[in-house]
This record gives sequence, structure tokens and C-alpha cells, in this order.
Amino acid sequence: MALSAILACVVTSQRTLSGHATQTDDLLERASSKVQERLVKKPSKLNVKQPVHSVQLLARNERALTQKALVLAFQNDGGKFGSHGCTDDELFMPLEDTDTDSSNYSDGEIVSTSHSAADVFPTVDHLGNQETLLAKLKAVYLHVLASEQWNVSRLELCNRNYVLSATNLIHYLALKCLDLEQLKEDLSSVGLLNLETINSNVLASLTASIQVLENLKSCPPNQKDNATPGIQTRKRLDQHIHKEFTVNSMRKKASSNGELLLGPLRDGRATHIMVTVGYEAIESETLVADLLKAGTSIIRINCAHGNPSVWSEIIRRVKECSQMLEKPCRILMDLAGPKLRTGKLKPGPCVMKISPKKNAAGKVIFPAQVWLSHKGASFPSHLSPDVALFIEDQEFMSQLEVGNTLRFSDARGKKRLLKISRSFHVFSGTGYMAECNKTSYVQSGTEFYIKGKKGRFSSGLVVDVPAVEPSIRLSVGDLLIITRDSSGQQDGLSNPMSGAHRITCSSGYLFDSVKPGESIAFDDGKIWGVIQGISISEIIVSITHAGPRGTKLGSDKSINIPKSNIRYEGLTSKDLTDLEFVAAHADMMGISFVRDVNDIVVLHQQLEKKKLNNLGIILKIETKSGFEKLPLMLLEAMKFSNPLGVMIARGDLAVECGWERLADIQEEILYICSAAHIPVILATQVLESLVKFGVPTRAEITDAANGRRANCVMLNKGKCIVEAVLTLDTILHGNSTETKAELKPLLLSSHLF
Repeated sequence: MALSAILACVVTSQRTLSGHATQTDDLLERASSKVQERLVKKPSKLNVKQPVHSVQLLARNERALTQKALVLAFQNDGGKFGSHGCTDDELFMPLEDTDTDSSNYSDGEIVSTSHSAADVFPTVDHLGNQETLLAKLKAVYLHVLASEQWNVSRLELCNRNYVLSATNLIHYLALKCLDLEQLKEDLSSVGLLNLETINSNVLASLTASIQVLENLKSCPPNQKDNATPGIQTRKRLDQHIHKEFTVNSMRKKASSNGELLLGPLRDGRATHIMVTVGYEAIESETLVADLLKAGTSIIRINCAHGNPSVWSEIIRRVKECSQMLEKPCRILMDLAGPKLRTGKLKPGPCVMKISPKKNAAGKVIFPAQVWLSHKGASFPSHLSPDVALFIEDQEFMSQLEVGNTLRFSDARGKKRLLKISRSFHVFSGTGYMAECNKTSYVQSGTEFYIKGKKGRFSSGLVVDVPAVEPSIRLSVGDLLIITRDSSGQQDGLSNPMSGAHRITCSSGYLFDSVKPGESIAFDDGKIWGVIQGISISEIIVSITHAGPRGTKLGSDKSINIPKSNIRYEGLTSKDLTDLEFVAAHADMMGISFVRDVNDIVVLHQQLEKKKLNNLGIILKIETKSGFEKLPLMLLEAMKFSNPLGVMIARGDLAVECGWERLADIQEEILYICSAAHIPVILATQVLESLVKFGVPTRAEITDAANGRRANCVMLNKGKCIVEAVLTLDTILHGNSTETKAELKPLLLSSHLF
């Protein structure tokens, strides 16, 4: 006689001292009433031919030790198949009416039960270990399928290219809400699957394990039909899996999504390398070409810096070098987004300091390296001069030779010398590397002299010396006043007597949302403070963390208030303006500071309006809210055909969520995106010491190696960026043959090989 099976998820939640909700609370938001009304509850039509023994599974909860959830599969002759999910987001696991009074539980907690635990637990005790393991695995399988059934309405809204991936994401989320530690140990003891690694193909992996366990059961052939029950007939189950949810099909889908967004991988590589570039790509004639040769396959431009003319020139050079070198390279442009930044400080003087290297006694041990070229030329990327100076007079530059000595008076009137040591061919001319043994200050208009063969002196003027980057130095105990007024540039110290520094922030969100006592961070957490007072136009901050000798804070540096509930608009007016340029020139667009589904809705309204169906979209996860709502945002973004990706922007993310949580959050984002078959970009401070100073730390090397798990690793700009790309390419794609060769003698000597 055919029986139905009921899968009931019983979640009993108790308040903890911390008041934290379940981990699922951190992943999914509760649905609004309007969205709930759109959901259609469709009972599963999965039938069984044998009773399903009761099993116990606990809902996963890493923070509240007293909260538990039970997944129970048991015989119910008269009832229809049903399931209650143990995630507290009803978008994924809607609940049926129960007699349980949920008013005793806090918001977001779920209680749903129709059978007491005492009624079903004794059955487990009578099962053999293998049969219990099989029953538990089947209960998990039922729970996963039930989650899919209750999300049919949401899945039907997904673009056809993303339906399978969205379904697998639902399966993964259903799996994550269960505490499967004991089940993992049991499966491991018999050599079966690792539940931590099946996120990209949940259903297929569960099915394979169930079939293996059923095959391992020792039962006579004539009792095959009376064995511990299956969830479906074998034919039905195989038919469901092999059509769509096989491991191979899921892997192909993940690979296809990655290639669609980031482009095909070249030369057998497994991970893309992305490099952020700015104005330095224009200053150096060979930088872009050198980056592509070193292994860069994606160039990133941050729209928060520069302007369309600079961006256009960078893109022109990238496309030209890509075609010439026959190395495909895509362009990513990040919209600035509603990121809070410090305002402009008053520019410093247009003076450049030349400083030779000195020892502790003040003696010069290495002269300063000075690059000299005509205006419009730049030094080769393999050089690392301390200072680059441009001379306006072409005739003067043509007279220079290696060994010449240039004389000049610096900004203080001090007599100084430059000795030319090397020459290099550059675009439309020659450039020179010179050495300076004394500290000098050069400004625009400084005149260089050289003695000619006939005793006459010829001269050339220095031009385009940039202004000194303005900054204020903050120490612990200092007061910083943030003002809303951005009409004029601040000099950084408005009242020297009181010691209160001033800086601007033009965003009204900051002044409208913060409260006294909240923590505030600047420049990706290099400086921390506490808000002491607020007014309509000013915020007073007491600095609580800075370097021992103080830390510089400059213009356009990030501001984070982790505990403040600041509500941003989805796209700023600048974003909408920049979107026109991005749509015409870029392959992908990065969306900064996405926080919830509404940001995705607003974004796609703009994409539909401009008919940008092929523009790649990268969601930058930089906030706690963005991390918590990531599954919902992915499902919303999957409604459209645009290639989709996620960037783990670890700079702001660490400040917003806490340094100690960053590693776990990074892992969870990788798991979620793997389940959704969405490519991931690992960003921020990858090999930063190598990029800036030429020498990496040990921790940076292992961090970079962890990038193999992502689809792309991003490096930020620095003077040693080409060397960093070469190193990263070796780390990500280096041949392991050498390592195996080194291990082989050890294995042979131990008689293990």
C-alpha cells in the first residue's frame, strides 16, 4: 500500500542572553507581506512505497547554543506530503498553520510542530547505524526538495539562464539551515561525501550518497522491495537528477557563467587577474602592455577617481595593447556608489622633494634617482625613480648625454647638482635617469643649466610639478570636526589653539543618521574615533585609534559607521551620469555598496531603460547588510539576463563587520556564490606589501594562494604592480611538478611511493 511521507521541521527557539537570532537570520531577510502574498505554496508530489523512519536533525545555529531544530521524516498514512523549512525567511520556507503559539518567540524565530519528539525518537533507537544514516540522509534530501517546492514562484521569475543555478542556491540554503555535524561525521566514517564541498551540486551529491548507501545494504534480492524505503522510486529519482542536476551539468553551468562575465581564460589558467589602474597608466607608456604580458586579463577603473577623458585614454591603451599582443582583456568600471568619503583638503604647494637615502648618522648611502624627460613622455614601467621631472624645452633635452651634470637652485635657493647616469628611449624622444646626493626641493619654473662644449650654458625649465597631497595628521585624543559645508576647501586645522582639525563630507546621509557614542572609522579602518556630538552641519569626533606617531588622513578617504543604520539611495546622481560612459565603453560594471534587494531593483530599472541586457554586473559586497542579504540579492539579479558576479571588497567589509569575522564571512560568500554558480572576485590588499614596496609578507602569499578558490583576484595599483602580477600569476597557476619532484625522494625513502 502506497504511503505518503511527511517531513516536518520543528524549530524550537529560546531567547539567549545575547538576543541573537539564528544564523539564517544573517543570510535572509523576512519577506514583506506583499511578497508573501505572491508566493504559491505547492505541496510536493513525492511518493514513497515504504515507511520513512523517523530521524533527528538539528537546525544549524552557531551563536545561540540553546536554539535547536528538528527535521523529522516519519510514517504518516493519512497525511499529504508536507515540509516546514527551518530558515526564518518565509520567502524560502513558508509555514503552514499550526497550533503552536508563536507569540512567545522573538521576531524571526520559527515554531512549527505537529508531533512531539518523544513520539518519534524511540524509532531511531531500533534502527541499525547504517539504516539510521540512510534515513537521516533521506530526510535531508526531502527537506532540500521541499524548499524547492515552496520557492517555485520565485524560481519561475528567474531568467532561463539562471534557473538551475537559482534552484541549486535554494537547495544549498536549505542545507545550511540544518545542523549536520553528526551526519558529516557519520558519512565520513563510511567514506561518503563531505557536506562542506557539495554546495555547487547539492541534489546530485545527496542522491549519489543515498544510492551508495542503499547499494551497501545487505538484503536478499527477494526482499528488495521491503528494504528501508527510498524517497522516490529509483527510476523517478534518476530521471529527476540526470536531466538537469547532474554534477557535470552544474560544473558546466558554473564555468559558463564565469566565462560569460569575465571572459575565457587563456594559456590554461584557472583564475583571472584583475588590476586597478588610474592616471599612472597614462603617465607610463608601457605599463598597460607590461601588465598584460605579466598575466593581467581584466583592467579595473574606479569611477570615484579621474574623469571621462582619463578613462577614455586608459581604455584606448588597453584595447590597443590587447590587440597588438593578442591577449584578450576586459574592462571593469566601478560606479562610485553612495560611499562616504572625506572632502577635499586645501592643496599643498607645487613642490617636489628629492631625498637621497641616508644612514642613521645622516650620511648618504644611496643617491636619489630622478627621472628626466620632455613633457608628455613617461618612464618605462621597469624603472622605479624616486622623482619624475618634466622639462619643457625639447632642444635642451636633445643636448643631454650620460655623464652630464645639471646645475640648479632649489626652492630654498640652495645650489644643487644632478648627474645623468643612464639614458632610455621613450616615445618620441629620450629620457634620462639622474642622481642627486643632497636633499632638494624642486618646483615648477626651476631652471636646469648645463655647460656646453663652447663654454656656453643652455637651460630648461621644469614644468607640471604636482601639488603636495594634502593631509592632516591625527593622533589618539585629537578632536576632528566633520562639516557638511563643501563649498570651500578646508586647510585641515581651523583652530590651532584648540587643536580641533576640520574636514568636510558632502553627503547628507552621514549627518542625518549618526548618533553620539557610535564608532566611526576613516581610510579603511586606519583611524578610529567615537562621535561625541552632532548638529545639523557638524559632527565632533574624538580619535581613539591611530598610529604611534599619528596617522595621515587625506582627501577622498573612506568613512565608515558600522553600527549606524544609514539608508542610501541605490544609484547616486554621479552614478547615473557615469553609467552613460560605462555602458558605452566597459564590459562589466561594479555596483558599490549594494545593501538589499531594492538596490538590485533600482539598478535593473536603469538597465532596462537603457536596454543594457549584455552589460556584466558585479555586486560589490562591502557592508554587513550586503552580506546578510546576498542570497536574496542574487535571486533578484537572476531575474535578468545580464552576466552576474560578486566582488568580496574586503576593505570596507572588514571595517563594517569586524576584522575577526572577515575570514568567516569571506568563506560564506564563496560558498553561497559557488552554490549559485556565480563567479567571485577576491579584492583588497592582495599582495599589498609587494605592490607598494616590492617585498611580500608570508601571510600575503598564503592569502593570494587562497585566491585559487575564486574566479578572479584583484590587485590595487602601486609602483611594483607589474612584479606583483608576475608573482600572483605564479602563485595561482604555478606548476606543481616541482613540488611533487621534491616530495618524491621523501616518499621513496619512507617506502610509501
